[in-house]
Amino acid sequence: MTSKKVFQGIHYKTKKPIQVTVYADKIERIEELNNGRNDSLPIITPGLVDLQINGFKGRDFNATSLSKEMIKDVTRALFEEGVTTYYPTVITNGDKEIEKAVYEISQACKEDEMVSKTIAGIHLEGPFISSEDGPRGAHGQEYVKAPDWKLFQRWQEAAQGKIKLLTLSPEWPNSPEFILKCIKNGVQISIGHTAATVEQIQEAVEAGATMSTHLGNGAHLMLPRHPNYIWEQLAQDDLWTCCIGDGFHLPDSVLKIIFKLKREKAVLVSDAVYLSGLEPGEYTTHIGGEVILTKEGKLHLSHNPDLLAGSAQMLKDGIRHIVNAGICSFAEAWEAASLHPSRLMNMSVKRGLEENAPADLVLLQQGTNFKISETIKSGQIVFKEGKYN
Repeated sequence: MTSKKVFQGIHYKTKKPIQVTVYADKIERIEELNNGRNDSLPIITPGLVDLQINGFKGRDFNATSLSKEMIKDVTRALFEEGVTTYYPTVITNGDKEIEKAVYEISQACKEDEMVSKTIAGIHLEGPFISSEDGPRGAHGQEYVKAPDWKLFQRWQEAAQGKIKLLTLSPEWPNSPEFILKCIKNGVQISIGHTAATVEQIQEAVEAGATMSTHLGNGAHLMLPRHPNYIWEQLAQDDLWTCCIGDGFHLPDSVLKIIFKLKREKAVLVSDAVYLSGLEPGEYTTHIGGEVILTKEGKLHLSHNPDLLAGSAQMLKDGIRHIVNAGICSFAEAWEAASLHPSRLMNMSVKRGLEENAPADLVLLQQGTNFKISETIKSGQIVFKEGKYN
């Protein structure tokens, strides 16, 4: 028999004390409380939604050793970070390697109901990206290629239709036609790792591209003042802008511009690699080689601290940085990592903290540490004070 669960806390946006009653997998009722002292109550927020995560705590979605069990483990480990919905991200690789990765993810969803509820789709980042140094980033040049519909269909079949987001560069001649096919088949297109011209970006948006992948990263070190592909993507009203808010990938001035300009179309992602969640130290990776993870959370090549080796921080760390930098309010930053991405991808959790909405919640301790005390997914308490359920 399904029982009701009751949670009390401070509404993340109104800052008023509330009681949230959950029945089955829905929020049944939200009531204001007339408590005396509220400083001991947690903050109640919607669950975090990460559209771009490559791995966590030593488990890599792009490793040849990827298995269903690893995917199940990562999914539950992410509950500690307040992530209740995410897109495992598979990057540029060999055709067979991509096929195996998306297949393993789809099979993990098939076998585990909670994993299926938490993984809303797969983000395929590449291999239809720029081959140029700079825009290509750490993606292997030998695997980069023009958009290929038959090949993509093969991957989508292995993924059992779970590829919902594809990052590509529209600089390839057949990009508009390919984008149209993707949109028609329920796959959102994001522009990223690109050296595209202004005209090519405009054509991609007209064809249906809706998002920019970690704008400002995966770019040439030097660009024309204007026009260039960063300005053009910012200027496109129909493009949502995803960015990494860890304070290392983008300077605060750029983050401030993105949030002021895009507002409800600003989306935070972690873009976390498998070293996220591990202790600071020296590591050897299959992409960057020798790297160093600092105690501040910066991941860089060992021979050059100025060259990043990916992101090693999670969504709540990006929220913390943006709030502490004064770029926007806590509620605005949290929604950029929860409601905005879910609305972009038209997820069932897009309503957030409302009655009759899916019960994906996070209880956050008051203060500046952003410590998560409880995570609720589909009405179930999946993490509580250091324990997974």
